[in-house]
Amino acid sequence: MGKPTGFIEIPRKPGGYRPVQERTGDFGEVEQRLNDEDRRAQAARCMDCGVPFCHWACVLGNRNPEWQDALYKGNYREAYELLTATNPFPEFTGRVCPALCEKSCVLNIHNEPVTVRENECAVIEQAFEKGYVKPGSPFVRTGKRVAVIGSGPAGLAVADRLNRLGHKVTVYEARDAAGGLLRYGIPDFKLQKSVIDRRLEIMEAGGICFRVNNAVGKDIEGAEIYNYYDAVCLATGAMIPRDLAVPGRNLSGIHFALDFLMQQNKMIRGIKVPEEQRLTADGKQVLIIGGGDTGADCVGTAIRQKALSVTQIEIMPEPPSERMADNPWPYWPNVLRTSSSHLEGCDRRWSLATKGFLGKDGRVTAAKVIGVTWSRSASGRQVMSENGKKSQVLKADMVLLCMGFLPEALDALVKKLGLDTGRESKKLFVCGDARTGPGLVLRAIAGGISAAEDIDTYLKTR
Repeated sequence: MGKPTGFIEIPRKPGGYRPVQERTGDFGEVEQRLNDEDRRAQAARCMDCGVPFCHWACVLGNRNPEWQDALYKGNYREAYELLTATNPFPEFTGRVCPALCEKSCVLNIHNEPVTVRENECAVIEQAFEKGYVKPGSPFVRTGKRVAVIGSGPAGLAVADRLNRLGHKVTVYEARDAAGGLLRYGIPDFKLQKSVIDRRLEIMEAGGICFRVNNAVGKDIEGAEIYNYYDAVCLATGAMIPRDLAVPGRNLSGIHFALDFLMQQNKMIRGIKVPEEQRLTADGKQVLIIGGGDTGADCVGTAIRQKALSVTQIEIMPEPPSERMADNPWPYWPNVLRTSSSHLEGCDRRWSLATKGFLGKDGRVTAAKVIGVTWSRSASGRQVMSENGKKSQVLKADMVLLCMGFLPEALDALVKKLGLDTGRESKKLFVCGDARTGPGLVLRAIAGGISAAEDIDTYLKTR
C-alpha cells in the first residue's frame, strides 16, 4: 500500500465526459482521460483494506489492491502484469464494464469508490504505448487443434488462453470481422473498434488464426470442423432478441435494437448501406422500449443521428436514487443508473407496458402504453398488474425494441451448426452467453477462461 492516507487526502476524481454539444456531433469515445499525475493519485486512494471486496465482486478475480499500488508508484509494467494475470482484455472491460468492483469497494460505503475501471483502462493504454503488450506465443506447441466458433469476448478469451497453453487455435466468425457484440453491438462512442483491431493483431501475431465470413454449418460443414479438430468450443453468444407480440408489431419502422446498432457500426467502418435499407433516426420521434444498457446505446446513437426526440420507456418501476435497506453494501446496488447517453437528451419513463402500435399507410406512428404496478407475492416473486389508468398514446415514427436477448437452445444450436454427429461427444464445449444466457462482457470473458481450462484438461488426457 503506497499511500496509507490516500483515501483520506484525495477525493474521487473521474475523467468525466466530453461536452455534450461536442460529443453528440461524432461517434468518438465520450469519456475523457486524466493526466498521469491525477491518475496515479486516484490509484493512491486504494486503501488495501483487510478484506478486498472488490476482488470478491469481480468475476475475473482481479487483484485490484496490488495493481493499484503499482500504478500509484508509476510502475506501469508491474501494474500491467498484475492486471493481465487475471484479465486478458483490460482495454475492453476498462471501457464497457459496469465496474462491479467499484460498487463493492469499501470506499463506496460513502459513495466515493476508487476509480478502478478508469485506472484499468489507463494501465492497459500505457502498456500498449510503452510496448509491454506482446503476442502470447507459447514456447512449445502441443500439436492439438481447437476450433472456436464465435469471436465475441468469450470466444476471444478461449482462444487467447488456449493459445498461450500451446494449442493451435482457429476462430470462426460468420460476419466480416471478429469481435462479436464488442464490434457490432457496442457503439463506437463507448468502444472504438480500433481498440478491438489492435488486440486482434496481437492475437494473430501470437499464432491464432481468424477465419471471418465463415459461418459454420453454411460456409463450412460442421462435420468437417468436428472431424478435423481435437476440440470444438461454441462461443456464439445469445443473439435472439426478445420480441413484442402486440397488435401492430408488423408495421414498418419497428426494429430490433441490434439491427439498428449493427448497421451504424458497419457504416462507421465504411460499409455502404443502400438507402432503402437505412435505419436512421434523422428527424424522427424515436421510442425506445427497454431500459437497459442496449437501450442506452440506442439513445446515444439516435441522438447522434439527429433524432427529433428520444423517449425511452421501461416496464419496471424507476429504481431508487440510493440503496434501500434490503440492498446493503457490498452487494450490487439496485439504484437508478444514468449513462452518458441519457445526459445528452432523453425522456425516460417508467412502469409502462406496451399494448400495441398504431400506424398509417403501413408505417408506425405511435405506441399505445398503459401504466403498471408491481407487487410481491407471498413467495416473494414480483407480480405485475395494470394499474387501471387510462392507456396513453406516445407518438413515434421509429420504434427500437431493446428488451434483451435469449440464448439458442443448445441442442438446436448444435444441429444448426452441423455438429450433431449422432454420437456422444466429449470434445464439444460451450461457453459465454451461449451457455449462461445474456450477461456482462466480463462474465463472458470469465466463462471463456473457464472453458479454456476445461478444454486444456481434456486435451491432456488424449
